[in-house]
Amino acid sequence: MEENLVPVQENIPNESWKTTALLTGGILGALVGVGAAFLLIKRAEQKGAPLTITPNKGVQLGVMIAGLLRSILSLGD
Repeated sequence: MEENLVPVQENIPNESWKTTALLTGGILGALVGVGAAFLLIKRAEQKGAPLTITPNKGVQLGVMIAGLLRSILSLGD
């Protein structure tokens, strides 16, 4: 008697979603960064002064970005 042997596929999860998430996040992050730089340049032009970011403003920006990342991480819960 002849048996039909079919190779058993192991339960391998499809990991293409990781690549899609990384590419989408990278593209969105780049677009947001360019948009923020554009707005900063426009504001500096309107004031007629060169763009200056003080250490205090840099720390404030870092704290806001950390808060944003924390909020994004909580979306997965």
